[in-house]
Amino acid sequence: MDKLNAQKGVKIAVGAVVCVESEIRGDVTIGPRTVVHPKARIIAEAGPIVIGEGNLIEEQALIINGYPENITPDSEFEPKTMTIGINNVFEVGCTSQALKIGDNNVIESKAEVGRNVILTSGCIIGAFCRVNTCEVIPENTVIYGSGCMRRVQTERPQPQTLQLDFLMKILPNYHHLKKTVKSGHNPS
Repeated sequence: MDKLNAQKGVKIAVGAVVCVESEIRGDVTIGPRTVVHPKARIIAEAGPIVIGEGNLIEEQALIINGYPENITPDSEFEPKTMTIGINNVFEVGCTSQALKIGDNNVIESKAEVGRNVILTSGCIIGAFCRVNTCEVIPENTVIYGSGCMRRVQTERPQPQTLQLDFLMKILPNYHHLKKTVKSGHNPS
Protein backbone atom coordinates (compact mmCIF):
# COMPACT_ATOMS: atom_id res chain seq x y z
CA MET A 1 0.00 0.00 0.00
CA ASP A 2 2.87 2.37 0.83
CA LYS A 3 4.35 1.85 -2.64
CA LEU A 4 0.98 2.78 -4.18
CA ASN A 5 0.83 6.03 -2.18
CA ALA A 6 4.41 6.86 -3.18
CA GLN A 7 3.36 6.76 -6.84
CA LYS A 8 0.21 8.87 -6.31
CA GLY A 9 1.73 12.27 -7.16
CA VAL A 10 3.87 11.04 -10.06
CA LYS A 11 2.95 12.35 -13.51
CA ILE A 12 4.77 10.86 -16.48
CA ALA A 13 4.26 12.50 -19.88
CA VAL A 14 3.54 10.48 -22.98
CA GLY A 15 6.82 9.65 -24.70
CA ALA A 16 8.85 9.40 -21.49
CA VAL A 17 10.53 6.08 -20.65
CA VAL A 18 10.56 5.43 -16.91
CA CYS A 19 11.65 2.00 -15.70
CA VAL A 20 9.63 0.34 -12.94
CA GLU A 21 12.84 -0.37 -11.02
CA SER A 22 13.39 3.38 -10.51
CA GLU A 23 12.23 4.98 -7.26
CA ILE A 24 10.01 8.04 -7.63
CA ARG A 25 8.36 9.55 -4.55
CA GLY A 26 6.24 12.62 -3.98
CA ASP A 27 4.87 15.19 -6.41
CA VAL A 28 7.04 14.55 -9.48
CA THR A 29 6.29 15.55 -13.08
CA ILE A 30 8.40 13.97 -15.82
CA GLY A 31 8.37 15.55 -19.28
CA PRO A 32 8.26 13.84 -22.68
CA ARG A 33 11.33 12.10 -24.14
CA THR A 34 12.90 11.87 -20.68
CA VAL A 35 14.54 8.53 -19.85
CA VAL A 36 14.78 7.31 -16.25
CA HIS A 37 17.00 4.23 -15.85
CA PRO A 38 16.45 1.42 -13.36
CA LYS A 39 17.70 2.23 -9.84
CA ALA A 40 17.53 6.00 -10.44
CA ARG A 41 15.89 7.86 -7.55
CA ILE A 42 13.74 11.00 -7.79
CA ILE A 43 12.44 12.10 -4.39
CA ALA A 44 10.22 15.13 -3.75
CA GLU A 45 10.15 15.60 0.05
CA ALA A 46 10.20 19.37 0.54
CA GLY A 47 8.26 20.36 -2.58
CA PRO A 48 7.41 19.23 -6.10
CA ILE A 49 9.93 18.32 -8.81
CA VAL A 50 9.26 19.28 -12.43
CA ILE A 51 11.54 17.63 -15.00
CA GLY A 52 11.44 18.98 -18.55
CA GLU A 53 11.80 17.31 -21.92
CA GLY A 54 14.66 15.14 -23.16
CA ASN A 55 16.49 14.55 -19.87
CA LEU A 56 18.57 11.44 -19.22
CA ILE A 57 18.66 10.15 -15.64
CA GLU A 58 21.03 7.20 -15.33
CA GLU A 59 21.39 4.35 -12.82
CA GLN A 60 21.79 5.28 -9.17
CA ALA A 61 21.43 8.99 -9.91
CA LEU A 62 19.65 10.78 -7.06
CA ILE A 63 17.56 13.88 -7.67
CA ILE A 64 16.12 15.04 -4.37
CA ASN A 65 14.14 18.08 -3.32
CA GLY A 66 14.95 17.59 0.36
CA TYR A 67 14.59 19.74 3.41
CA PRO A 68 17.42 22.19 4.16
CA GLU A 69 19.73 21.02 6.95
CA ASN A 70 18.17 23.25 9.62
CA ILE A 71 14.53 22.35 8.78
CA THR A 72 12.70 19.23 9.92
CA PRO A 73 9.76 17.73 7.98
CA ASP A 74 7.27 18.57 10.75
CA SER A 75 8.21 22.29 11.02
CA GLU A 76 6.59 25.17 9.17
CA PHE A 77 8.21 25.27 5.77
CA GLU A 78 7.22 26.88 2.48
CA PRO A 79 7.60 24.16 -0.20
CA LYS A 80 9.87 25.14 -3.08
CA THR A 81 9.53 23.62 -6.53
CA MET A 82 12.62 22.04 -8.04
CA THR A 83 12.70 22.82 -11.77
CA ILE A 84 14.88 20.95 -14.25
CA GLY A 85 15.00 22.25 -17.84
CA ILE A 86 15.52 20.31 -21.07
CA ASN A 87 18.31 18.07 -22.40
CA ASN A 88 20.14 17.57 -19.10
CA VAL A 89 22.16 14.45 -18.29
CA PHE A 90 22.44 13.01 -14.77
CA GLU A 91 25.16 10.36 -14.99
CA VAL A 92 25.60 7.21 -12.90
CA GLY A 93 25.63 7.80 -9.15
CA CYS A 94 25.39 11.59 -9.21
CA THR A 95 23.39 13.56 -6.63
CA SER A 96 21.51 16.76 -7.42
CA GLN A 97 19.68 18.90 -4.88
CA ALA A 98 19.76 22.10 -6.97
CA LEU A 99 16.34 23.74 -7.05
CA LYS A 100 16.94 25.35 -10.45
CA ILE A 101 18.68 23.64 -13.35
CA GLY A 102 18.57 25.19 -16.82
CA ASP A 103 19.11 23.40 -20.14
CA ASN A 104 21.90 21.27 -21.65
CA ASN A 105 23.77 20.58 -18.40
CA VAL A 106 25.74 17.44 -17.56
CA ILE A 107 26.25 16.23 -14.01
CA GLU A 108 28.86 13.51 -14.40
CA SER A 109 29.31 10.27 -12.46
CA LYS A 110 29.46 10.61 -8.66
CA ALA A 111 29.27 14.42 -8.85
CA GLU A 112 27.23 16.28 -6.24
CA VAL A 113 25.32 19.55 -6.64
CA GLY A 114 23.95 21.20 -3.49
CA ARG A 115 20.54 22.75 -2.81
CA ASN A 116 21.76 26.37 -2.96
CA VAL A 117 23.41 26.03 -6.36
CA ILE A 118 21.67 27.33 -9.48
CA LEU A 119 22.91 25.67 -12.66
CA THR A 120 22.23 27.95 -15.61
CA SER A 121 22.70 26.31 -19.03
CA GLY A 122 25.48 24.42 -20.79
CA CYS A 123 27.35 23.58 -17.58
CA ILE A 124 29.32 20.42 -16.85
CA ILE A 125 29.96 19.27 -13.29
CA GLY A 126 32.85 16.81 -13.64
CA ALA A 127 33.09 13.33 -12.16
CA PHE A 128 33.49 13.30 -8.36
CA CYS A 129 33.22 17.12 -8.14
CA ARG A 130 31.18 18.58 -5.27
CA VAL A 131 29.54 21.98 -5.65
CA ASN A 132 27.76 22.92 -2.45
CA THR A 133 28.11 26.69 -2.37
CA CYS A 134 25.40 29.34 -2.53
CA GLU A 135 25.95 30.58 -6.08
CA VAL A 136 24.71 30.82 -9.64
CA ILE A 137 27.03 28.86 -11.94
CA PRO A 138 27.53 30.97 -15.11
CA GLU A 139 26.54 29.55 -18.49
CA ASN A 140 28.92 27.07 -20.15
CA THR A 141 31.01 26.62 -16.99
CA VAL A 142 32.97 23.38 -16.64
CA ILE A 143 33.94 22.28 -13.13
CA TYR A 144 36.52 19.51 -13.27
CA GLY A 145 39.39 17.70 -11.58
CA SER A 146 40.23 16.86 -7.98
CA GLY A 147 40.44 20.57 -7.14
CA CYS A 148 37.08 21.36 -8.78
CA MET A 149 38.78 23.88 -11.07
CA ARG A 150 36.62 26.00 -13.35
CA ARG A 151 36.75 27.23 -16.89
CA VAL A 152 34.24 28.47 -19.44
CA GLN A 153 33.78 26.49 -22.62
CA THR A 154 32.89 28.18 -25.91
CA GLU A 155 30.04 25.82 -26.80
CA ARG A 156 27.32 24.04 -24.89
CA PRO A 157 27.45 20.26 -24.49
CA GLN A 158 25.67 18.49 -27.33
CA PRO A 159 22.21 17.14 -26.44
CA GLN A 160 22.17 13.36 -26.05
CA THR A 161 19.52 12.92 -28.75
CA LEU A 162 20.96 9.77 -30.32
CA GLN A 163 21.49 8.13 -26.94
CA LEU A 164 17.93 9.02 -25.88
CA ASP A 165 16.52 7.57 -29.12
CA PHE A 166 18.52 4.37 -28.61
CA LEU A 167 17.46 4.00 -24.97
CA MET A 168 13.81 4.68 -25.80
CA LYS A 169 13.91 1.73 -28.19
CA ILE A 170 16.04 -0.66 -26.12
CA LEU A 171 14.91 -0.16 -22.49
CA PRO A 172 11.30 -1.33 -23.08
CA ASN A 173 12.68 -4.64 -24.42
CA TYR A 174 14.46 -5.44 -21.15
CA HIS A 175 12.58 -3.52 -18.42
CA HIS A 176 8.98 -2.94 -17.43
CA LEU A 177 7.95 0.70 -17.69
CA LYS A 178 5.81 2.90 -15.45
CA LYS A 179 2.57 4.00 -17.05
CA THR A 180 2.31 7.46 -18.56
CA VAL A 181 -0.49 9.79 -17.51
CA LYS A 182 -2.37 11.63 -20.22
CA SER A 183 -3.48 15.07 -19.11
CA GLY A 184 -7.11 15.15 -18.04
CA HIS A 185 -7.23 11.40 -17.27
CA ASN A 186 -6.95 9.71 -13.91
CA PRO A 187 -4.93 6.49 -13.81
CA SER A 188 -6.92 3.55 -12.50
